[in-house]
Amino acid sequence: MPFNFDTKAGTLSQLKGKLVSAKIVPLVAFSLADWRSDHEACLDRVASGLPGGPWIVRSSCSREDNATRSNAGSFLTLKNITESNLEESIEKVIESYVDDIKTDQVLIQFMLKNVLRSGVAFSHDPNTCSPYRVVNWSEGDDTSIVTGGAGGRTWLQAAESKIPPPKNLSGVVELLDELLELFNDEPLDFEFAFTTSEALDETTESKNNELVLWLLQVRRLILARSPQSKFMQSARLQRIQEKVARGMLPHPFLIGESTVYGVMPDWNPAEIIGLRPKPLALSLYRELITDSTWAYQRNNYGYRHLRSFPLMPHFFGLPYIDVRLSFNSFIPVDLEEGLAGKLVDYYVNRLLAQPALHDKVEFEIVFSCYTFDLSERLERLEGVGFSNSECKAISNSLRNLTNRILHPKEGLWREDAAKLERLEIRRAELLASNADPLERIYWLVEDAKRYGTLPFAGLARAGFMAIQILKSLVSIGIFSEGDYDAFVASVSTVSGQLARDLAELDKTMFLSRYGHLRPGTYDILSPRYDEAPDLYFDWEQNRQSPESIKPFYASKRQTRELEKLLQDHGLHSDPKGFFDFLRAGIESRELAKFHFTRNLSDALALIKQCGKSWGFSTEDLSYCDIATFKELHVAAANPKESLARSIEQGKSRFQDTLAISLPALISKPEDVWAFELPKSTPNFITQKQVTAPVVSFEEREMLAGALVCIPNADPGFDWLFSYPIAGLITAWGGANSHMAIRAGELGLPAVLGVGEILFERWSSAKRLHLDCAGRRVEVLS
Repeated sequence: MPFNFDTKAGTLSQLKGKLVSAKIVPLVAFSLADWRSDHEACLDRVASGLPGGPWIVRSSCSREDNATRSNAGSFLTLKNITESNLEESIEKVIESYVDDIKTDQVLIQFMLKNVLRSGVAFSHDPNTCSPYRVVNWSEGDDTSIVTGGAGGRTWLQAAESKIPPPKNLSGVVELLDELLELFNDEPLDFEFAFTTSEALDETTESKNNELVLWLLQVRRLILARSPQSKFMQSARLQRIQEKVARGMLPHPFLIGESTVYGVMPDWNPAEIIGLRPKPLALSLYRELITDSTWAYQRNNYGYRHLRSFPLMPHFFGLPYIDVRLSFNSFIPVDLEEGLAGKLVDYYVNRLLAQPALHDKVEFEIVFSCYTFDLSERLERLEGVGFSNSECKAISNSLRNLTNRILHPKEGLWREDAAKLERLEIRRAELLASNADPLERIYWLVEDAKRYGTLPFAGLARAGFMAIQILKSLVSIGIFSEGDYDAFVASVSTVSGQLARDLAELDKTMFLSRYGHLRPGTYDILSPRYDEAPDLYFDWEQNRQSPESIKPFYASKRQTRELEKLLQDHGLHSDPKGFFDFLRAGIESRELAKFHFTRNLSDALALIKQCGKSWGFSTEDLSYCDIATFKELHVAAANPKESLARSIEQGKSRFQDTLAISLPALISKPEDVWAFELPKSTPNFITQKQVTAPVVSFEEREMLAGALVCIPNADPGFDWLFSYPIAGLITAWGGANSHMAIRAGELGLPAVLGVGEILFERWSSAKRLHLDCAGRRVEVLS
């Protein structure tokens, strides 16, 4: 007969003597009625029923861990309690209940000694509501690190996974399975601890010196919707595994033995469209860049011919970069085939050996252009089997390629920069014409590819090369770090001009220039600046213009050394042309994006307009595919019926997207079933989006409607939920912390455990956009 969830104390009492895979910490519980009628009798029960302290005094009342809410962390828990302060501690816990309900209880447990590992385990992922076994744990004797939101490690495992968990967690998964069986597969979570001894007496060692697993508490897990079936999950993951396995086989038109799939390398979808983009955003990104444009432009710039290869496969809507394909595209077209294949295999193997570099492959792994320190960087190849002659061949190929791009008169980037003007002219002609909305959408997208993202891809390559070459000047001592910063600061970018115009232009003029911008470039649900100007800017604020751009001048010594350096390295430029290229590379990349996103944003606005006329909301339209609008342009089809089918299919597919969790880097097919989250990966709570100002938790008068930053996800910050805050960001905090549970229950967008670097960056911003489903945070100001 299945067990039923009760209060904290009641549930543990049911399990005493029934649990096989773990032990239950000795406990004593009594009701408020018992306590009020006879303090001494209750205290005697603790003294006689538990080993000598210290103890933990916990809440166990009807307003937590019930069928509708957990109220995790809402009531007091006190540690390291001894006989001298036991009575006082019990009173404090009761006081935290506020309401004096006689049947409520107080739970007292023995405080374990010799704790080596502790944490929290979920039977289901609260964000996806799918049956992923989620274990958040930390090493050491502090059992509050995970529940208090101070961090820890996280392991995810699909319910039907055959992949064993790490050895240090095997007992936890066994305990989870046993509890699910006892509670009839009802979603649950529990706290656990491992000790080196029986933990009740430090002198009593466990049998064969084995670790002992303890169950500290177990409760019902409240999900936002009905949990996904483990059989549906298994079927999806099996398909993904088969797709990954096929993709990792040798390919007749690619070099390199196998591949890796990642969300951050190259045209990093995690940053641009998020991990779970809506179908329209995904289809637009593919249409404009990753299906073909990326390869055409890379080949134009002297890299291998990979046209017709889609760069970004997706697994039920989760976009990934085929890293072998990406690495192929960074091989100069004139590099000998055998050496090229050897180099791609080296790139893949290095990424597998150092997966933390997955968002830094172009800086840390790939040699994609010639730099002044290239010979030193290539030395690491000689340590893994490349000959000196092979390294020279790679260097020569990269020099030839780089010369074609940075040449002062015939550099490839110049032709791309000129295309942007053509884009502007054609857009003005199109919007001034009598073309119907469907025709406008079609040509805005087509022109965005031909005259927008195609040159943007080239200018982005030139911009990346400029930064790498600039950094190499620092590496060899021609520039100092200060020189580098001064040069970059001297570049005039769109974002810098926007800041100046915001201070100097009136609202109407500013929006006429920048109104097409939106935080989520491909997301129709993200309002344009001119659609919701007050959402993004405080127009009443008196702004001072940013400081004028200070021009950068290389010293005479630096100019002489650079001139000799260019000659010695065989680079076809003079110092002036070289600096022009560096400056133009950085500036043009951002300018190109500014121009092509105007076409894209105007197309999204027209899609919204058409959809509204046919009875569809903007939310509905986010689920359609751009291919539907392209088809409506050429076909005599019923637009309402065609769009309705596309939206229905998109909504169905997106439910699959929301139900799946995958690692940031898939290095083998089995990874789709079980994986550990990288330490630096933030925990996104809910799958909502929010744009709001950023404040510290100390600024109470500004909390309403704000994204609140706190150091960690400690339950002591529970008072924040009494304010109508827009969302939460913490430096530290696990997926299973009290704050994660509370935010999930309240439907509050939150990003927990972002780490010190990201917390410093985001908490210093004035306004952020959080996309929890897409696992993306964007600084707006």
